[in-house]
Amino acid sequence: MQTPQYNTLEEIELRKEELRAQLSDNSDKVGRLWQGLWVPQKSESKGELIANLVSNSITAIDAFILVRKLMKTYGWLFGRRKKK
Repeated sequence: MQTPQYNTLEEIELRKEELRAQLSDNSDKVGRLWQGLWVPQKSESKGELIANLVSNSITAIDAFILVRKLMKTYGWLFGRRKKK
């Protein structure tokens, strides 16, 4: 991939505005996707309700285990001392 050549300041400013618009669009897309992660999903049937409940439970347990492991390994960063 070659770097485009710019001959005038106006071309540079035009490219800068294009990139700023692309960044804004990408930021909006990421924001919508991030919001979608935290919005509860509607369950159409009991099967979906149970699947969502199991999925959320597994996520919560996984997060708890991760925090516990991190605190055990890196607890000294948070002012906790290792037990001897």
